[in-house]
Amino acid sequence: MANPDESRTAVSGPTLAFGPFDTRKIIAAFAFLALALYLASLSPAVEVAWVVGILLLTIYLFAFEIVGVDVAAITIMVLLGLTGLFAPLMGLEEALVDPDHLFRGFASNAVISIMAVMIIGAGLDKTGVMTQVASFILAIGGKTESRIIPIISGTVAVISSFMQNVGAAALFLPVVSRICARTNLPLSRLLMPMGFCAILGGTVTMVGSSPLILLNDLILTANRSISDEHTMDTWSLFSVTPVGLALVGTGIAYFVVAGRYVLPEFKTGGASSPTSTMHYFKTVYGLDYELFEVNVPAGSDLVGKHLGEIETSERIRVIAAQAGGDVRIGPGGLSRDTGISAGTSLGILASPSNLLAFVEKFKLELKTQIDVFAESLSATRSGIAEVVIRPGSQLIGKSARDVWLRKTYGVAMVALHRDAQTLLEGEGIRNMPLKAGDTLVVHTTWDALHRLTKDPNFVVVTTEYPHEELRPKKVGFAGFFFAVAIVMVLFTDVRLSVALLTGALGMVLSGVLKIEEAYRSISWKTVFLLASLLPLGMAVETSGTASWIADHVLAVVGDMPGWVILGAIATLATFFTLVMSNVGATVLLVPLVVNIAIGVGDDPAVYALTVALATSNSFLIPTHQVNALIMGPAGYRVVDFMRAGGVMTVLFLVVLTAMVNVVY
Repeated sequence: MANPDESRTAVSGPTLAFGPFDTRKIIAAFAFLALALYLASLSPAVEVAWVVGILLLTIYLFAFEIVGVDVAAITIMVLLGLTGLFAPLMGLEEALVDPDHLFRGFASNAVISIMAVMIIGAGLDKTGVMTQVASFILAIGGKTESRIIPIISGTVAVISSFMQNVGAAALFLPVVSRICARTNLPLSRLLMPMGFCAILGGTVTMVGSSPLILLNDLILTANRSISDEHTMDTWSLFSVTPVGLALVGTGIAYFVVAGRYVLPEFKTGGASSPTSTMHYFKTVYGLDYELFEVNVPAGSDLVGKHLGEIETSERIRVIAAQAGGDVRIGPGGLSRDTGISAGTSLGILASPSNLLAFVEKFKLELKTQIDVFAESLSATRSGIAEVVIRPGSQLIGKSARDVWLRKTYGVAMVALHRDAQTLLEGEGIRNMPLKAGDTLVVHTTWDALHRLTKDPNFVVVTTEYPHEELRPKKVGFAGFFFAVAIVMVLFTDVRLSVALLTGALGMVLSGVLKIEEAYRSISWKTVFLLASLLPLGMAVETSGTASWIADHVLAVVGDMPGWVILGAIATLATFFTLVMSNVGATVLLVPLVVNIAIGVGDDPAVYALTVALATSNSFLIPTHQVNALIMGPAGYRVVDFMRAGGVMTVLFLVVLTAMVNVVY
């Protein structure tokens, strides 16, 4: 339902204590400081000067990723709280935010609602609904791109309107991969339409994205600072649906009509069954790998060495070992410090040429067939798979060696696909910091792979492997409690948070989810981001900063037609969401546009809604979490997003401005 933090993706590389080292950040810091000092000289009151400075600090932290967006938001909240302690030194009479209100965001209707919808989304996922959706699409979609794109994109948009859009995209990534495998369509032709429509689907309902869920709370906050004649009503669940459907329809039509011109066609995508052949991975990633079994005799120079000493230099990957009758494979089985003794049998994944060179160099015994590992390395127990590093993963910025990937997760990485390039064993892939969207080609046991489907750090692309179904017998319960939540939102006066928590609690009590799974499904990063930014919105409103900025904006655009002002607001929100969190952009801009609307005599609620919708216009560069998610598996480059996303960005602004003027 709600989008988790849709901020820019993490940056890898040399880092300082506060993030990646970049001279540009230092230069930008001085530029922001100079701007803050200049605006402070123009401010009508000391309170406004300090709030403007904190606003600029927030934008700087978000835009240049000095720290994570959640850490940045918490920092701003703490600074606002400390203004009470240092008020005399700052020239203030009191804190910029009432200390009693500083932490109210954690109990706000918006934050509780987002936590609830994450749990509901996880419950629907646990029942295996997506498998049924994939079968339906394959049954009616045929094998033509022009038919499959509308079905996939439309389905994802509907799902995304009631759950987090990156979650909907993650659920559909393996579905699209399976469809590509059966239709021979390149994954790059389907993933971008699917991802873009997952983002657009968040505009269809008021629970489809974090900014829209947050909007009603921001409206209520703004109402405390404006006159009674301008008091705004909150928006209902489907108030935004006409605009959202128009945006989704525009996105689908765009790719159906212009997809052949703007979508790249790479030789990636469409995972075939890893239980049958390596052909898919040879074709897509150039992995000329095969499975071998060798024995280490007593006189071999390999005796006494560790795996970490030989794998990279010999360009091989050890995926199983047996010594003394104990087969070591899977999580906790092997690691780079695993020693090799005389009589050890090794299961090795490598190209034939590298394997033969390895055998000759260390005088090993090469078996003519898999013997010791016949059962543990059989196609029914293990194989090659694709997993993607999910945006927000705790592994971002860490290497496979840092996290002991093989030992911790039971996956032996044999290739890394990034930026349309595939790197293989021997090319330092285990020392490279991981990025969001990286596709890891791994050898793993199916049990370990199944566990990764529950791990929030990964998206498992490979689906056609022998594994246990989740909880399909709970589909009825999941659907019932989802419907209960929606009915309560639509037809009762109960608060949104209470209605959605009712559905989430039903998922737990009926056994669709265990309570531990419910806790794990919540993106606590998103929770802290939202709750910590709400005090900033209060400070902007109550200090008079929003009114002051609005007066200056009105001096420029006050005489222009309403649709021009709305278009300018939508464009501004689009720019902000490309360089910072969409939640942050919403919190910063809503108080501003409310005052602008009052100044020009328009409905402030409509202007606020325009901001919350425009923060979904994030297609131009892969900074949105959904775009980061699909970039690796499809082999997209930044230029691909700029080509396809540039047109989509303009279409979004045109359709949004037109529909808001027509509907409201």
